[in-house]
Amino acid sequence: MHTSIISGGGVEAKQRRPLGTAHRIAAVGLALLLLSGTLSGCAKRPPANDLEAVTEYERINDPLEPLNRYFFEVNRFIDFMLVRPIAEIYRGITPGFIQRGIRNFINNLQTPVILVNDILQGEGERAKTTLARFIINTTVGIGGLVDVAAKEGLPRHAEDFGQTLGSWGSGEGPYLVLPLLGPRPPRDLVGAIVDRVTDPVGWVLRAHDAEEYGYGLTVADVIDSRSRTIETVDELEASSIDLYATVRNLYRQQRNAAIENKD
Repeated sequence: MHTSIISGGGVEAKQRRPLGTAHRIAAVGLALLLLSGTLSGCAKRPPANDLEAVTEYERINDPLEPLNRYFFEVNRFIDFMLVRPIAEIYRGITPGFIQRGIRNFINNLQTPVILVNDILQGEGERAKTTLARFIINTTVGIGGLVDVAAKEGLPRHAEDFGQTLGSWGSGEGPYLVLPLLGPRPPRDLVGAIVDRVTDPVGWVLRAHDAEEYGYGLTVADVIDSRSRTIETVDELEASSIDLYATVRNLYRQQRNAAIENKD
């Protein structure tokens, strides 16, 4: 779900609205990038005469690794203390059909952004599928609560502006982990900002001063998504010697597959 968080002057002061989510994300990302340039904890590039080490350094493409590892552990702590417990409670007390309805509803609200990126990537057939899914699920599917389109042979696919940039040939940039957001290399950080700014659902909520519903949908999206990955994450943690490096590799593999429309 793409939402926005939300001067006055003259005789009657107007209430100041907080900055939008996209601006906050951009500010956080920019601040961290600027901060990273001044931190002595950045990963040092190997000497030029050590060709094997230089090759591995460039392959990993993680010059901010010490800082990234720190925020990775911060995010794990937040997940352990807050997100996972809520996700477990949610999964334990919420009937399966309601969970599916929530996921279908959120997926349907994300469809306009997917459609825009299908079009930007020149994926005509995928765009037709996305549009048909939105029409069918919004009407017959009771506002998206039921994924009727999937039953009719129109499966869902995800798409975002980070993938669009990748399909246009834009490189990922240095690997970056942000607090709360997780992995967000520059290309995907820019993509996330663009998706939020251009999300028509966010426009509608802002126009009706109903952004709190957007925040609620974002929380629901996070909790529902986390509830579906509890066992997967547990297995990953148990089988990984270096969980940070494993997640970094998996993130890149999944993003590359998504850019190539292998989802």
